[in-house]
Amino acid sequence: MNNKAILEKANAAIMEGDHEGFLILCTEDTEWTFIGDRTLRGKEAVRQYMASTYVEPPEFMVENLIAEGDFVTAIGKISLKNEDGKTINYAYCDVWRFRDGKMAGLKAFVIELPRQVN
Repeated sequence: MNNKAILEKANAAIMEGDHEGFLILCTEDTEWTFIGDRTLRGKEAVRQYMASTYVEPPEFMVENLIAEGDFVTAIGKISLKNEDGKTINYAYCDVWRFRDGKMAGLKAFVIELPRQVN
């Protein structure tokens, strides 16, 4: 499976609420950096983050997937519920680094979108 297909499989697992199905596609030493926010080091840190952040599976739409060498860049929008149950919409650009067929690193650029008034 190529890196792009691995990321698509991982995204499908997240949308189904299958955290372990996602994590099996990550290296043990995976490192996620949310630019301007925090860095998660290791699969267990990611597991804990997902348990608290993805209480309900997020909804997202990938607009572009761009693969080059060991990297796949995903650009899109994601909706997450906050601790109050309110849906917050974000635009994101994730740069994934792969090693030996697994996701080894992430640099995530995430920006909250302005609330739309109907």
